[in-house]
Amino acid sequence: MQALAAVSRLSPRFIAQIEAGAGNISIMRLAQLAEALSISPQDLIAANGVKGKREVRLIALVGLRGAGKSTIGALLAKELSVPFIELDSLIERAAGMSLGEVFSLHGEDYYRRLESEQLALVLKQSGRAVIAAGGSIVSDHENWDLLKRRCFTIWLRATPKDHMQRVIRQGDTRPMRDNPAAMSELRALLERREPLYAESDLEVKTSGRKIQTVVDRIIATVGKPASRLA
Repeated sequence: MQALAAVSRLSPRFIAQIEAGAGNISIMRLAQLAEALSISPQDLIAANGVKGKREVRLIALVGLRGAGKSTIGALLAKELSVPFIELDSLIERAAGMSLGEVFSLHGEDYYRRLESEQLALVLKQSGRAVIAAGGSIVSDHENWDLLKRRCFTIWLRATPKDHMQRVIRQGDTRPMRDNPAAMSELRALLERREPLYAESDLEVKTSGRKIQTVVDRIIATVGKPASRLA
C-alpha cells in the first residue's frame, strides 16, 4: 500500500478507505489511482462494483481460439494460486476422443451436451478457479448465460491476424490448408461473435501485449484472494 500511495501521490489512509469502500473519491484522485494501477478509470470503477456485487471466485476466459486463453489462464491461475481448468479438455476426456473427432463423428449437438454437463460439474465442484471456455460457448444461449451468472467473465480480444498466427504456431495448419478464404471466414466469425463476447464483465486486448502485462491487468481489476494480499 505504501508503494501504491507513493506512485499515485495519495495518502495510505485514503487508499485504505477506498479499498474499504468508505472513501469519497474525486475524479482527479480516481484518475491518479487508476494511472498508478495501469488501468483505466472505467475499469477501476468496474472493479469496485464487482467487489461490492459479489466475491470473484470463478474467472472465466472467453474468446476465439488463439486469443491466449490457455497461456494467459495458466499464468493467471498460478499467480492467484487457484486451479486452471480448460473446459474443452474436460469434454475430450469425457468423450474419450479429440474435439475434431467429437464434431466429425457425433456433431455439434453432442458437443453441446458434453459442454453443458462438464460446465455444470465445474461450477458445482470448483471453489476458486480460472476457467478457459471454448471459443463457441457464447453461441449456446444457456451455457453462456450460466457462465455469466456464475463467473467473472473476461473477453481476451485479439486481432484476426493474431488469432490465425497463434493457431498456426500451435502446430495446427488446418485453418489455412487448401482454403484461400480462411482469413475472411475468421474475420466474419469474429464479427458475428463480438457482440456476445462484449457481454463479458471485462475486455482485455492481448494483441501486441506481453502475457504478464495481460495477467497484471486482470489481477489489478479482479484483485487477489484476501489471503494473498500483501
